Amino acid sequence: MPDISLTTLAVLCLTAAAAGWIDAVVGGGGLLQLPALLVGLPHMAPAHVLGTNKAVAIWGTSAAAVAYARKAPVDVRTAARIGLAALGGSLAGAFFAAGIDSAVLRPLIMAVLLAVLAFVLLRPTFGTTVVDPAPPTRRRVLAAILVAGLGIGFYDGLIGPGTGTFLVLALAGILHMNLVTASGTAKIVNVCTNVGALVTFTAQGAVLWQVAAPMAVFNLAGGALGARMALKRGSGFVRGVLVVVVLALVCKLAYDQWGG
Repeated sequence: MPDISLTTLAVLCLTAAAAGWIDAVVGGGGLLQLPALLVGLPHMAPAHVLGTNKAVAIWGTSAAAVAYARKAPVDVRTAARIGLAALGGSLAGAFFAAGIDSAVLRPLIMAVLLAVLAFVLLRPTFGTTVVDPAPPTRRRVLAAILVAGLGIGFYDGLIGPGTGTFLVLALAGILHMNLVTASGTAKIVNVCTNVGALVTFTAQGAVLWQVAAPMAVFNLAGGALGARMALKRGSGFVRGVLVVVVLALVCKLAYDQWGG
């Protein structure tokens, strides 16, 4: 157990609640929670920080996934198929992560995010209505499995930041979902990737359960609240949060690239 004060633990718990809320609405809660853990646990090895982060995040993601599955028109079968592909992709990404310089990838990711942000701002109706109410074709489902599953799952294992946001955008664009349904589907996919990562970190003994347990309670509460708010307020609300999170992600990557 790391030697941390009750004040630090309380701040980490409040951060976990906020991260759970963000993750449930549109993804990207790790932008808040992971840096907080790095600051709160400055003397711990990176693997322990990452493992603890996954042990916390999985609770909020799971709570949100259950809430969406109950009240939103989420195709659980399709989401599970994409999730299994994402699990395989994340394992492959983690395998190659050691040989990739993240500093090379960050500018590319920022360019993609800025293009996405421009697209969302210039297309006010994107994700606010169902473009095609008919069930997705097999071709579109296959594309979602390849892009949102294998592709974004690989990115999650390779570098990670903004995975949930990328999933929401990909699912809304490929499967023509509104943003609420895309968020719900993304949560199920995220649960699959989090389970795989958590099993690996647990097997390596890289989870600080004494810190993760209280944070997980707050993360779960934040995730449940975020899902309820997204379901109640609809796609317009999710779209607004999406724009803010994408901007925050671009700023975070820019800081990592040039300000750190």
